Amino acid sequence: MPKKAVKTRAQSSGNPQRPSPKKGVARRKAASRQSIVREEPVARRIERRNAIQEVTSNGTVAAAAMVLAAILAVVVANTPAYEPVHHFFETRVGLVVGGWVPTLTLEEFVNDFLMAIFFLLVGIELKYEMTVGQLRRPRQAALPMLAAVGGVAAPSLIYLGMNLAPGAAPHGWAVPMATDIAFALGIMSLLGNRVSPATKVFFSTLAIADDILAIVVIAAFYGQTPDVPWVAASLGCVVVLALLHRARVYTSRPYLAVGIVLWVCMFNSGIHATLAGVILALFLPAKSDIRLGSLHSWLGERARQLDDTYDDEAHVLGQHDFTVAAEGVERVMHHVTPPLQRVENAISVAVNFGILPLFAFVNAQVNLSGADFGSLVADPVFRGVLLGAFVGKPLGIVGVTALLVKVGFAKLPRGMDRVQIAGVGLLGGLGFTMSILIAGLAFSEPGEVLAAKCAILSCSVLAALVGSAFIVAATSRQRN
Repeated sequence: MPKKAVKTRAQSSGNPQRPSPKKGVARRKAASRQSIVREEPVARRIERRNAIQEVTSNGTVAAAAMVLAAILAVVVANTPAYEPVHHFFETRVGLVVGGWVPTLTLEEFVNDFLMAIFFLLVGIELKYEMTVGQLRRPRQAALPMLAAVGGVAAPSLIYLGMNLAPGAAPHGWAVPMATDIAFALGIMSLLGNRVSPATKVFFSTLAIADDILAIVVIAAFYGQTPDVPWVAASLGCVVVLALLHRARVYTSRPYLAVGIVLWVCMFNSGIHATLAGVILALFLPAKSDIRLGSLHSWLGERARQLDDTYDDEAHVLGQHDFTVAAEGVERVMHHVTPPLQRVENAISVAVNFGILPLFAFVNAQVNLSGADFGSLVADPVFRGVLLGAFVGKPLGIVGVTALLVKVGFAKLPRGMDRVQIAGVGLLGGLGFTMSILIAGLAFSEPGEVLAAKCAILSCSVLAALVGSAFIVAATSRQRN
């Protein structure tokens, strides 16, 4: 979920009746676009498109779409439809490139290729925060980032403590460490002004650090044995991306083309291919190649040129000079937006409403027919993941935050208190997307995968319910 949308909601949450300045500007721009349109049906389509954009930019709606997909997956997995659906996602697809015929199953396509696009969006959010967000001020970001370290270490240690016995599965230690920012921020949005704007910013920074740690863990511990030639090819792609960035190439297409080649190389190298998305994002230019300070005067000159060349009695196809001048304005205005932001705008809706729900549907199919629930709950994988995330997350986040504040290393942001910190810790146990991804990498035995997924789903529901109930009860008591 883009952090810019989070910040807009946070800025406006103090006074729900009054629209934020950004929303007012957006409405004026929309009205301006419609007033220049000649045909009434076109104006109505623009109005509908604006309404759709408002819905698709809402993080709560995106989180709800993923929840519904996960629920549907559990339902399908326990009906006769499970076998044909499972068989469908096991279908192999591929391309023929000369004599080379690379293939992968549809499930691998979702988990490895489509999730690389999700990681591209994650990487864009990381670069956004490092450029103009919380991560550009290390001292200000230190408290939530160190809290994220605690929120990663405590769940992993709890899991390991329950899986050190012979026959257990200590290699799944990273499964409970992740936080799903989309789910958690969606719930915070539903809670309205019970969650302060400062808390949302704190949690966003914490979740960014959590994502960074999860990415490092996946790269370091859950890849395969590296294939040296493919690793070398991957490094070559990274060098090409660096050269494109150094040459100040401000068109996104060359970066995306190299990014696809990088994904292929990493997929065959043994390094988890989704990391190609993060690497690509870090090289996408975050600057505009237009001198923004001179844009106003340049547009004034172009407006006079358009006025001089316009003939109100001629058909638009006959106004060559006018349309050429208009195309020049269009090209320049396209480059005002940095490539980083253009790519984000192009993929965010597809990721939030296509890729993540599809990932949830493919990976949340927990077939419980014939399962022994007693044995499942007693499984050290289930208990390690559930208690690691549900207990370890708040313990690590709240404990590290309280310790750093007590020793004077940092102060809580204005608008935050112990109740808000505890709420952040409880909602940190929502680890759906990244936890399922890591579980698929960590476990190969079907029983371990089933136990891990059941624990992830159970903990996500518990964290959402308990975290929301705690915040509502605590804030109600404070107001009374």
